[in-house]
Amino acid sequence: MIYEHPLAYLIGVEGMALLRSFTGEFDRDFVDARIAEVRRLLDDEALADAAIEVARVGTTEGYRIWSPTYDGPNGLFDIDEPIVERILDEIPVGVALDAACGTGRVAASLAKRGHRVLGVDGSPDMLARARVPEGDFVLGDLHRLPVPDDAVDLVVCSLALTHVPSLQPVLAEFARVLRPGGYVLISDMHPEGVARGFVPTVRRADGKPGRIASYRHSIGDYLRAGLSAGFRVRRCEEPRVPKAGDPRPAETPSTSEAIEVWDVWPWCLTQLVPEAALAAGGDVPAMVIWLFQSPPLDH
Repeated sequence: MIYEHPLAYLIGVEGMALLRSFTGEFDRDFVDARIAEVRRLLDDEALADAAIEVARVGTTEGYRIWSPTYDGPNGLFDIDEPIVERILDEIPVGVALDAACGTGRVAASLAKRGHRVLGVDGSPDMLARARVPEGDFVLGDLHRLPVPDDAVDLVVCSLALTHVPSLQPVLAEFARVLRPGGYVLISDMHPEGVARGFVPTVRRADGKPGRIASYRHSIGDYLRAGLSAGFRVRRCEEPRVPKAGDPRPAETPSTSEAIEVWDVWPWCLTQLVPEAALAAGGDVPAMVIWLFQSPPLDH
């Protein structure tokens, strides 16, 4: 079980903001305001007993629950798709594997470009909603892909590696199925986002809250896993949330309103402390995107 206390989260956000002010990013008035806000939070009776226990849900169960609405609006899709699309435009057409393909969001883009598309996913419920009729979609595990050696020219893996405990065995499996000179394109939640609790939420059959099991892999973890698999790094991007004017809410919700909607914790919690949240994470990357390449035969 995960013990989630909104007061602890809010104080954590204030603490991150104060740490940044300690190095000179913010002035004395900002520091005084943060300390005063912490005192108000500690005195807020609505927060005192608002903690809940949340189940850590496996990916199969989690994506079974999420599958009916997975293709709905998703801010991460808006962030990674423009970059992924530009990278795909530069990769030669061939046989492409969408590893952890889900409903085929990226597979559809691959098919549109003329790739022969293979899709593998561990969730039968997500595969049942695959939206690329010309693709070949099968049930499988990232650690044991049902794909022969040297079978594909491109491996794409989007928003999935956050859910595996270790990156190295998965990247080694990508290397196994990839032909010499082929590419691996990875798009994932940034480790800073995982550290801040931006982990998918689901409601289990009994209505109780759950978060899909996620792991924080550092940028170095991705790099080491790629290098150990024999890949060369061709590109690394860390896109941020696009800025659209002042991100602070026009009207701060009440504490009782925020803590009632667990399904959108921690996003709604940060609205209670907008200045601290903006200072603590306003310029933190939202995603990490890697392009690796397998060495060609003449290497």
